[in-house]
Amino acid sequence: MAKTRAITNTLAASCLLGASMLAQAQGGISPFVVEDIQVKGLQRVTLGAALLSLPVRVGEEVDQAQLAEAIRSLYASGNFEQVQLLRDGDVLVVQVTERPTIAGISFSGNKEIKEEQLRESLEGAGVRVGEPLDRTTLSELEKGLEDFYYGVGKYSANVKAVLTPLPRNRVDLKFEFVEGEAAEIKQINIVGNRAFSEEQLLDQLELSDDVPWWNILGDQRYQKQKLAGDIETLRSFYRDRGYLKADVTSTQVSMSPDKQGVYITLNVTEGEQYTVSGVSLRGNMIDRQRELNELVPIEKGDLYSAGDVAHMEELLSRFLGRFGYAYPRINTFPQIDEAAKKVELVVNIEPGNRVYVRRINFSGNEITKDEVLRREMRQVEGTWLSSENVEQSRTRLNRLGYFENVEVETRRIPGEDDLVDLDVKVKEQPAGSINFGVGFGTDSGFSIQAGLQQDNFLGTGNRVGINSQMNDYSKNVSLDFTDPYFTVDGVSLGGRVYYRSFEPDDDFGSIDYESTTYGVRGLTGFPIDEDNSLNFSLGYEHNTLSQPSDPSLQLQDFWADNGVNDDEDVAFDDFDITAGWTRNTLNRGMFPTAGSRQSVSAKVTVPGSDLQYYKLSFDDGHYFPLDRKHNWVLHGKFRAAYGNGYGSTGRLPFFENYYAGGFSTLRGFKSNSVGPRAVYDENGTLSTDGSAIGGNALLAGSLELIVPTPFAGEDLQRSLRTSLFMDVGTVWDTEYDASRFAGCTSGCYDFGDPGEYRASAGVSMQWLSPLGPLVFSLATPITEVEGDETEVFNFNIGRTF
Repeated sequence: MAKTRAITNTLAASCLLGASMLAQAQGGISPFVVEDIQVKGLQRVTLGAALLSLPVRVGEEVDQAQLAEAIRSLYASGNFEQVQLLRDGDVLVVQVTERPTIAGISFSGNKEIKEEQLRESLEGAGVRVGEPLDRTTLSELEKGLEDFYYGVGKYSANVKAVLTPLPRNRVDLKFEFVEGEAAEIKQINIVGNRAFSEEQLLDQLELSDDVPWWNILGDQRYQKQKLAGDIETLRSFYRDRGYLKADVTSTQVSMSPDKQGVYITLNVTEGEQYTVSGVSLRGNMIDRQRELNELVPIEKGDLYSAGDVAHMEELLSRFLGRFGYAYPRINTFPQIDEAAKKVELVVNIEPGNRVYVRRINFSGNEITKDEVLRREMRQVEGTWLSSENVEQSRTRLNRLGYFENVEVETRRIPGEDDLVDLDVKVKEQPAGSINFGVGFGTDSGFSIQAGLQQDNFLGTGNRVGINSQMNDYSKNVSLDFTDPYFTVDGVSLGGRVYYRSFEPDDDFGSIDYESTTYGVRGLTGFPIDEDNSLNFSLGYEHNTLSQPSDPSLQLQDFWADNGVNDDEDVAFDDFDITAGWTRNTLNRGMFPTAGSRQSVSAKVTVPGSDLQYYKLSFDDGHYFPLDRKHNWVLHGKFRAAYGNGYGSTGRLPFFENYYAGGFSTLRGFKSNSVGPRAVYDENGTLSTDGSAIGGNALLAGSLELIVPTPFAGEDLQRSLRTSLFMDVGTVWDTEYDASRFAGCTSGCYDFGDPGEYRASAGVSMQWLSPLGPLVFSLATPITEVEGDETEVFNFNIGRTF
């Protein structure tokens, strides 16, 4: 009986469905009250979820329009591939076929698009493992991927989504790619140009129909996006040169039958050249009309330039931004005089509301405390938003050297016209480490180091160093600490305790002597303004020197000046005061690309010290970006230093002398090898073994062209730097007695002549690696003195375990 009743119900439902369809064809069905709802075909979707998607409830009266809406709602839920509504008496029967669940996603044949990019694209379209599959989305994805290939010139590309059914209504989804070859540009023609030759215009384009043989990175591939950019470049080229109405009126792109070649024709309408008859500012100028007028860089008689107009608008916007008007509307309206071919620029200024900062939020600083970032901020919460203060805050954070990148974003508060939040996002980089390491360098030979060096100790911004180091000729142990914000005004306070011993070998390059030194130093610094600071230190140093068995004449002079007998060790106790001034406008603490840094330092031992001398130095470094992205930067640096004795000492102690050579001054020359040399008296014959004793005066300079590192992506450019350089330097002795060493002909020259300079040129690469700094340089001497020790390849590698 049950089986018979089921068959009867099915037949009745079929009859009702047929009657319903007939009724629809004739203009509608009679409404009925739903006494029950049955859902059939469910597998993965629960009954409750299906009923929630159905806008029909038991006891409601429904008609044809409501049933149609119910079908749309069920499809919109995204769970069903097919939906049918049947009526069995007053029972509404919902017959569904669920969408299959995606069990796996794979790709084959894709080379142009990385798998990570594909998965991100699928995620954005809602296609992911475990989710129901929408077949219409697959068609859209296939077309979108093919359009991408067409955009990069691969017109024969094909993308197909293949579905493999699996048990339990699941499918395996595989995208098969046939990329094909990219179409090459066979010819680019420019039509309609009169003022500029076709060669001049083609030079402006990124696309090219001819690549020189030596340009191994160039290609002739057609790309739709690049063509759009090139069209805009041509417009800008004309409009920056007075052609106000110039335009690219049409573009024809034709393809060869085999879809491997592309021919491009650009039709240019130049128009006439216009000059500027004047610039007038109108609108609300916040009582600063004089300053705004002074910012206008365009003068009467200049050729019209769209680029200059955009630059002028940017300057005016930035100026208004300094006073809290963060979203000004500045529009320039050209008033054209066709007869005279002149244009008057009318600039309308609407500053809008003054905007205030509600809150400053920091993110990305997992180690560095918020207070360390906040104390560098020159933009303050509760005050108006100043573009100048925001930029200064970003610069100060970059100068810390704790962060690889600093981004500051202004976020408007919904519903508030005059309030914003400032979001400061930083990406931290290593500012020190606890380490035990070994290394090798051309300057130091084999070395071992251990200790703690942290410029951002425990995220507090304090600098702490506990270090020990040993290499071929020295041993050093030091402990130092600096609190850069000892007071809230930025007064720093720190100290240093150190010990070192020096026993040079034949490879060090300087004269042979031994010394043992220990000392203590207190330091403090005072900021003058955002860019300038003063620093002072007071130190005590104890120095013990051992005489070599065969001292040079210069060392004999030092022993004699200080009353030291032959073969006698001597100790000196000295107190010194150091004062300095520093100006820093660099945009970053590590690998800067713009700005400059100057410093002046003076050190003098206190009267009554065993050695009485003073030292003066001046350092200057500038970075000049050559392009907007700072990929090409010209870097110049200069150093001048001088020292001498006063009182009974008479001259600068030899172990305080200046040297040149190596990474710090002259690449291409062995470390510490450039400068006056030690002279020996062998039975009345004067000669030198080539070892440097240094001088009391130094001049050194370097000019570098920083270039993008070949084959390195943007993510590596901040930690990898390549440069072409030329170094020049000289060291001399202002107290040199030429008559005393006149008999020296072997390896001697006039050690008192500053004109005995050296120069070198080469290429350098620096990498801030996670294992420590790696620096390499290839250099060749340009100018040298006979007997100089040169070194073509310099490197320094440290490894931390």
